Amino acid sequence: MNTSTTELTIAIIAGEHSGDILGADLIEALRQRHPNARFYGIGGPRMQALGFTALFDMEELAVMGIIEVLGRLPRLLKVKRDIIAAVLKDKPDVFIGIDAPDFNLPVELALKQAGIKTVHYVSPSVWAWRHKRIFKIAKATDLVLSLLPFEKAFYDNYQVPCTFVGHTMADTMPLSVDKAPHKQALGLDSAKPVLAIMPGSRNNEITLLAPDFLLAAAKLQQQQPYLQLITNMVTKQKAAQFAVIKQQVAPDLPVTVFIGQARQILLAADATFITSGTATLEAMLAKCLMVVAYRANWLTYQIGRRMVTLAHFSLPNLLAGRAMVPELLQHQVTPEALVAAMAPLLQADNSSLLAEYCAIHQQIKCNASARAAEAILEVVQQDAMA
Repeated sequence: MNTSTTELTIAIIAGEHSGDILGADLIEALRQRHPNARFYGIGGPRMQALGFTALFDMEELAVMGIIEVLGRLPRLLKVKRDIIAAVLKDKPDVFIGIDAPDFNLPVELALKQAGIKTVHYVSPSVWAWRHKRIFKIAKATDLVLSLLPFEKAFYDNYQVPCTFVGHTMADTMPLSVDKAPHKQALGLDSAKPVLAIMPGSRNNEITLLAPDFLLAAAKLQQQQPYLQLITNMVTKQKAAQFAVIKQQVAPDLPVTVFIGQARQILLAADATFITSGTATLEAMLAKCLMVVAYRANWLTYQIGRRMVTLAHFSLPNLLAGRAMVPELLQHQVTPEALVAAMAPLLQADNSSLLAEYCAIHQQIKCNASARAAEAILEVVQQDAMA
């Protein structure tokens, strides 16, 4: 382990909840090697709990979709200008952009042009759409840290420096999951199946997906009255938003709402309706059966569907290289379709599917935060030796 008493200064921007988790794990790994390191930038509560100095609220960046971004564009541009100015003034040893590529890559480009080392943690989906972004990434970064093995192969084809580090969630979650104790820990009946309703962490995701998820869950509970329904919301504000939607579409449906316990929910749940994104990977690692859905603003979808070149959009299917879990996209997301996809999963013997979950889990279980920390420190060391 490389350690140092010299204060290392590291600027980080994490754009949303999943980035906050990655950022916190990375800070801990870097502190093991540089106990006196100083961290600042844009980050969430987990990073701040480790002494990270947040110059702006992470929620400022937690926006998805072309139309949604346009509505927040003036504020996003101001935050971008201000954070670039702050980092240029401080001159850290390295800047790390965690995910949020549309925000972070221009920041990284400005900083790299000013002589600051830049690392992008979590590859943008260049392998799926807007392939030419690879050239922008090459100009903006000294190194890309990828979480998934097929991403590194794509970067290698373009000779862009990339290190596959694995995924922190795979490191921290058990390969085998016994659902019963996790159900009991949440006050649920361990003898009865649990369905998790997971419409996402962003306001627009909840608005677009929660109604159909709730209506589908209601239909399933009519078929299986013993089915226990739960959901997780990242904040009390999101829980209030979900409550309003539930009152409108399924006021009598019994759904237990938890705050900030996504992992515990997925470890307890036998199955989930879940929005596409990192959460689908977490569901797979929790050995939770799933139906994955994605719905965007109409214009965002019309633009995006002309750019995406993949047969699958969920991370479990991309890792499996096949349609391992059911996917529903845009107009396909209806209560009837959700029920049709989920009902067989709740009744079948899914041992072979869960074994495939486990095999993929082992593939990406690589002590990711330690690998990422070492790769970042190599970038810093190269700068020091130059």
